[in-house]
Amino acid sequence: MTKDNNIDEVQEPIISATPEVRQIIERVWQLEKSRIDKKINSHINDDILTIVKEAVR
Repeated sequence: MTKDNNIDEVQEPIISATPEVRQIIERVWQLEKSRIDKKINSHINDDILTIVKEAVR
């Protein structure tokens, strides 16, 4: 499997997701990225739960 095929395979569920699900994925990704940049090792579950609750409303 080539690298391009592998990337396409990984991204397919995101690309085919509904706009609401893509929004959740994007917000969680941004949250995780900012936590990595700041080297924060605390629990992320509450933050993810808040993101999902906001998207469901």
